[in-house]
Amino acid sequence: MSERVISIETYSPIEIYGVNDTHLDLIKKQFPKLKIVARGDVIKAFGEEEELNAFENKFSLLLLSYDKFGKITDSDILQIMRAGEEETNNLIREQQPDDVLVHGRDGRIVKALTINQQKLVESSGANDLVFAIGPAGTGKTYTAVALAVRALKNKEVRRIILTRPAVEAGENLGFLPGDLKDKLDPYLQPLYDALRDMLPTQKLLTYIEDGTIEVAPLAFMRGRTLDHAFAILDEAQNTTSSQLKMFLTRMGKSSKFIVTGDITQVDLPRNQESGLIHAIKILKDIPGMDFIYLDQRDIIRHRLVIKIIEAYGKERNNLKTP
Repeated sequence: MSERVISIETYSPIEIYGVNDTHLDLIKKQFPKLKIVARGDVIKAFGEEEELNAFENKFSLLLLSYDKFGKITDSDILQIMRAGEEETNNLIREQQPDDVLVHGRDGRIVKALTINQQKLVESSGANDLVFAIGPAGTGKTYTAVALAVRALKNKEVRRIILTRPAVEAGENLGFLPGDLKDKLDPYLQPLYDALRDMLPTQKLLTYIEDGTIEVAPLAFMRGRTLDHAFAILDEAQNTTSSQLKMFLTRMGKSSKFIVTGDITQVDLPRNQESGLIHAIKILKDIPGMDFIYLDQRDIIRHRLVIKIIEAYGKERNNLKTP
């Protein structure tokens, strides 16, 4: 008797096994010659080699179906488990995810919605360091987080690092209530929000607790080497040149970095140049990195956001005109 072990660590077990293991029980019925045991995010199957190969192939196809549609139904299970070899091959071709980055909570589909977001996706695949620059609402951070979650699910990286500079945008950090973590969490909230859209709550909490996902202020990156990691620096326009250099030089083996920012919303003191603006000037010609620019056409928030950004842009241009 042989044994086969399958891990579903990047999925929510209840989504795969079903409520009260209803999906798992239905799968077991399709393989009566196997003993199938599920413990947490690990499935073990015992039986003859040929039967185990068939089970592993069918179960992989079931996960592909979940990746594409964000859910599993009883009919999906029966169709996949009962399909013949030729039909299975056809199903695999049909189920292969197309342009979907990840399936989030409640079947939410996360994908590039604009041309420049798609450029960001393609550039991240071709380069280890990408700068995504554009105004609020263009989806640069959300797309970057989706790319990181996809890389983690596909085991391309071992962890995700999300960071922001804790710069006071009109507020006084010292007067916020609580300890240091309480004071800094509001600056990191947009990153948590994106993660909550893309990962089941319990899975996200587990990842944060065991360090697979780390959301931390930029100052916490100093002195580290980020190997096998997908790291995102958000709001990079609010870094100094030395801070941005510090972050970029954290890049370790088999790592991907994305830096996002809006050069029209710099909250640094007036006499201090943005590290992002400085980086655009001195790094733009280095091979292996890329700069993707998003604009008003990529804004996917409320339609009024486009009008607001256009109005502020006109005012800024008028002030520059002698």
